[in-house]
Amino acid sequence: QVQLVESGGGLVQAGGSLRLSCAASGWTFSHYGMGWFRQAPGKEREFVAGINWNGGSTSYAESVKGRFTISRDNAKNTVHLQMNSLKPEDTAVYYCARRGLSTFDYWGQGTQVTVSS
Repeated sequence: QVQLVESGGGLVQAGGSLRLSCAASGWTFSHYGMGWFRQAPGKEREFVAGINWNGGSTSYAESVKGRFTISRDNAKNTVHLQMNSLKPEDTAVYYCARRGLSTFDYWGQGTQVTVSS
């Protein structure tokens, strides 16, 4: 079955870096775009970054442009989110998701990122 498992979250000081990973299984990974989302306490889930099937096209939320980088390794069925210059407002649960035909159709369980000031 389709599975997405995030890892790499943790506690980091403001200005620090983290690299999130998402391991995918249960489908042909290279056929689908992928995305990262986040949800902070009391807030709606929001889009962070997206990448197309071969990594040739990426998109970012304005709030993370220039600080975060999404990438993928189709040989290893993984997608990554490199997060630099982290701010306390980046604190959230981060989720990876598969881009289906018209929406993001499968989601991981999430990984907590906490940025202390």
